[in-house]
This record gives sequence, C-alpha cells and structure tokens, in this order.
Amino acid sequence: MKTDRRTKQQKRGETGESVAEIFLRRKGYKIVRKNFRKPWGEIDIIAEKGNTIRFVEVKTVSRESYELSHNPEELVDRRKLIKVARTAALYMENTRDRREFQIDVVGVIMDDVSRVASCRLFEQALESNL
Repeated sequence: MKTDRRTKQQKRGETGESVAEIFLRRKGYKIVRKNFRKPWGEIDIIAEKGNTIRFVEVKTVSRESYELSHNPEELVDRRKLIKVARTAALYMENTRDRREFQIDVVGVIMDDVSRVASCRLFEQALESNL
C-alpha cells in the first residue's frame, strides 16, 4: 500500500490549482498545460485566451489563514513572478510561439470544512509588481 506523503499545504495547493483551472475555463481560458517544471521554476497553469498565452501562478490559502493575514495573491512576491516570467520565456522559445504572453495570478481561498472556494484573477501581475 502506497503512503501519501504530501503535506496538508501541498494537498491544498493541488486542490487550489484544480479549482483555478475550472475558474479559468469558466472565464474563457483554454488550458494548454499544467505544472510546467524546470529546475529554477514552475508554472502552475499555461492557458490561452484570445491570441495571448497566459502563464498563471496559483496561490491557495485556507479561509482560516486568510482571515488572519493577507489575500493569497499578495503572497506572490516580485521574485516569484520573475521566476515565472523567466520560465515562461523559455517555454515560448522552446515552443517557438511568437504570440504575446503575460503573467497572471489566481488567488484561491479554500474553506477546508465546507470544501467551498473563492477565486480572484489578477491579470498582468508582473507589470503591476515592478
């Protein structure tokens, strides 16, 4: 029997990414890829909307921690966004995709008891963080 060694935070993060995917689809995004990893960074969701590629960082917090601290999207700092941007540029180069791209953030607040989540989308998050 295989033991699940993921922490509670890792499980919440994975659930948050699934919730964010549904949220983005409802907003008209087409999901291209999830969890694109390189040694220096990861992109949670790669999507298309219109003629723009969107690299989406998902930050998930529990309702309890949200009430005590910050909005989840505020926990994605400039350094993290720059890592995402570098990884995004490599993805675009490797796929030879010449379209415009941007970095977005989806903040997910999960209620662990009721299993209800709320999401907020922040488009072009890197530009507003410079």
